[in-house]
Amino acid sequence: MPAAGIPRHSGSPGEGKAGRVRILAHPSPNFGERRGGARPSLVVLHYTAMPSAEAALDRLSAPEHEVSAHYLVAEDGRVFRLVDEASRAWHAGRAAWGAVTDVNSASIGIELANPGGAPFAAPLMASLEALLADILARHAFAPERVIAHSDCAPGRKHDPGARFDWRRLVRAGLSVWPAAAQGAGQGAGQGPAPSMPAFLADLRTFGYTAEAPPEALLDAFRLRFRPGADGPLAPADTGLAADLACRYPVDRMGRDT
Repeated sequence: MPAAGIPRHSGSPGEGKAGRVRILAHPSPNFGERRGGARPSLVVLHYTAMPSAEAALDRLSAPEHEVSAHYLVAEDGRVFRLVDEASRAWHAGRAAWGAVTDVNSASIGIELANPGGAPFAAPLMASLEALLADILARHAFAPERVIAHSDCAPGRKHDPGARFDWRRLVRAGLSVWPAAAQGAGQGAGQGPAPSMPAFLADLRTFGYTAEAPPEALLDAFRLRFRPGADGPLAPADTGLAADLACRYPVDRMGRDT
């Protein structure tokens, strides 16, 4: 496909660039207007749960499926733009983060070509970093505004999953990570018992506001910040959540109010 001298996010057919990544246009008909004058304030990451990027492109572009995303990053690092950032893509479904209850209207959705449960390809991660850096710079998003689909739809969605390398994004300044929890190494019966009400309050302060049972919220939190952890609420969970709530309260910049 020849390079085209078009604005990077015009929505017109052709190619553009985001940082070091060439953007390939693959328009999807599945989009609408952002409701209530909303502007993007979040980036939501997904995995496709499909065998290939091509299969995902077909699904995200088929009118009968009524699903889309703004971008899809392929295993080999190709980045496709399906929906212009000015429009509302259909990727989050019933979801909430902070005061945002229409996540589709307030977010940019990025699908990552991955079947679910597999490592994410190195070229994909490199392109994702460049794409995220471009989006965060243009929209002046803080890194905590990059979240998982499982964060805003706990219990209902699990992507991008336990194999996604959040710490790599943190090292690049593209997401956040909690400091080590005090008492994380305590044995059974040592230290105060963890408080589920306090834990849930800290999750809400950080941004987990979707309606879900406590167990689903714990699972969503662990999927991102303690992958592989199981069992009842632990001091490590409460310590990490408290740190996130202290350093990254969702409304600290007035973005959700």
